[in-house]
Amino acid sequence: MKLATLVYVRANGRTLMLHRIKKANDMHAGKWNGLGGKLEPGETPEECAIREVAEESGLRLIDPMLRGMIVFPQFANGEDWFTFVLTADQFTGDLIDSPEGVLAWVEDERLAALNLWPGDRIFLSWLDDPRTFSAKFVYSAGELTKYEVVFYTPGGGLERVRREMGGAATESFTPVYTPADDTYCWICGGAVVKRHCKIVCPSCGFTRDCSDP
Repeated sequence: MKLATLVYVRANGRTLMLHRIKKANDMHAGKWNGLGGKLEPGETPEECAIREVAEESGLRLIDPMLRGMIVFPQFANGEDWFTFVLTADQFTGDLIDSPEGVLAWVEDERLAALNLWPGDRIFLSWLDDPRTFSAKFVYSAGELTKYEVVFYTPGGGLERVRREMGGAATESFTPVYTPADDTYCWICGGAVVKRHCKIVCPSCGFTRDCSDP
């Protein structure tokens, strides 16, 4: 299993993205991605994030924050990748001509329109969630076939979601209800609407009963 970081540097409503169009035999060729790379021996995820972002962009991160973890089974060359996902909104330095691809600050509302891995469109919405996530995204021939995630609530509750692509989501969780639970989609994190005590997500279509006790 390969250990890696995936880092999203954010500032003023924009996210620093890397268009992977420079390296030969790049498993991310043509895709837009966050920054990051493989952990070196003895590194913490935070140390790796700081080093990789400096090498790829010239920016020096200050206190990157771990947001979650994702396992990608047999993602490339038959190997599993275990990825620590971090964000950072404090940094110093200036952008360089990256050896990994072309860097660009992209408005957050435009991220989903980029040529991303399909799973990225799902977990990018989790970066603003106060919960920590532990997820698995399964790909076959470059297509996302299913994913599952556990969200850990700061107050101690957890929520588990499992979804086959093209099928319905299933969920089980131990709730610690707050009114905020009915203000966002539990699948994609987007805004929702209430219809006759149903919570409906216009973005992904996920529908559930209201959680009001």
